[in-house]
Amino acid sequence: MTTAWEPRSPDGADNGEWRPALDVPAPGRQRRWTILLRWLLLLPQFVAVVLLSLAAFFVTVAGWFAALVLGRLPDPIARFLGGFLAYQTRVSASAALLVDRYPPFAFDAPDHPVRIELRQSPLNRLAVFFRLILVIPAAIVSSLASTGWLTICWVFWLIALVLGRLPGPVFGATAAVVRYRMRLSAYLSLLTPVYPKGILGDPPAPAAHRAPSATRPLVLGTGAQALVWLLLLLGLGGHLASGTADYDADRYDTGSASARRGPVSPAERPA
Repeated sequence: MTTAWEPRSPDGADNGEWRPALDVPAPGRQRRWTILLRWLLLLPQFVAVVLLSLAAFFVTVAGWFAALVLGRLPDPIARFLGGFLAYQTRVSASAALLVDRYPPFAFDAPDHPVRIELRQSPLNRLAVFFRLILVIPAAIVSSLASTGWLTICWVFWLIALVLGRLPGPVFGATAAVVRYRMRLSAYLSLLTPVYPKGILGDPPAPAAHRAPSATRPLVLGTGAQALVWLLLLLGLGGHLASGTADYDADRYDTGSASARRGPVSPAERPA
């Protein structure tokens, strides 16, 4: 992970600004017993992520005030938030069955196959001030994709358990969701001024350009893109069904309360 000022690179540039990058190796064979027990093995990691998320929240608030004054994140805040994002992304990639390697309990893991690259950039103070409003559309897309993935993740788990690996389209769609969530977190925590994008992958790189990993650039075929759209639709359906269920539950609770009260007495009736 890089968080220092560095020259702009053409594969991650977006109008002169660095777009957070995710590096994951190409899908390969995984041990079936680790696939079978993956989410159980990661329970300590999930607890650590939750606890560190609380600290990251308060550090982000401090960084927000600092960025309004300085136009950038102070280096100690950027290093902590960048390190936490790298750690969180490694845990997410392992949970999503993208890699078989168990993530270490550390912010810095140079030998781990899952890596992110961040480069500090000046921040627009107006965009910093309205960050929570600006991030809403990207947060909706990320929520739909993540909900859709959680809806059918057991299918991906079964496929990986049978084959001992993730098929290309499943790997690509899952990597797109993980990368988009990483970019959303980087934007929300002020680690980048570049708005999250790339849920449907990247355009192919020039033939002479050597790709650093299977996800940079993340070129999705037709099957992977169709799967991403399916995840978004499943996420939308899940949110709509949840909202309908909550509405029906509220109506039932209101009706039950009225029934328990019994008939309204003349003194309780409005004039």
